Amino acid sequence: MTAVLSRWARSSTVHVLFAFLAMGGWAVFANSGHPMPQPLISGFLQGALSAGLTLFLKSVIDWLSKRFGGPPRFWAPPLIACLGSASLLVSLHALGGTPEILKTVTVPLLVSTTYAWTYAYSISRRRGQP
Repeated sequence: MTAVLSRWARSSTVHVLFAFLAMGGWAVFANSGHPMPQPLISGFLQGALSAGLTLFLKSVIDWLSKRFGGPPRFWAPPLIACLGSASLLVSLHALGGTPEILKTVTVPLLVSTTYAWTYAYSISRRRGQP
C-alpha cells in the first residue's frame, strides 16, 4: 500500500488533477453568491489555470534558478514566477467575467507562492547556498 501511495505522490497527473479539483472547487465556492453558471465557469477557469500552473511552476523555477547566482537565486525565481502567476490569473479571470476575482485568486496564489518559495529554497539548499 505504501508503494502505491508513494507512486501517486510523485505523479504529475495526480498533482494536476488535485490542483484542478481543489482550486476549481474553491473558485466555485468564492463565486457561489452569483447566479449560475458564473460560479461553474469561474471554477472551471481556475481549475484549468491551477492545473497548468502546477504543471509549469516547477519548470519555471528550475530554469530561472540556473540564471541567478548568490542570494538572488533564492528569491528572484519564486518572485518572478509568482508575479507571472498573479498577472495571468487576474487577467484571465477578468476576461472570463469572474465576479469575485480577488476572492477567487487569493487561495491559489497563496498555495502556489508557498510552493514556489519552498521549492526555490530547496534548490538553494541542495546547491549549498543559504
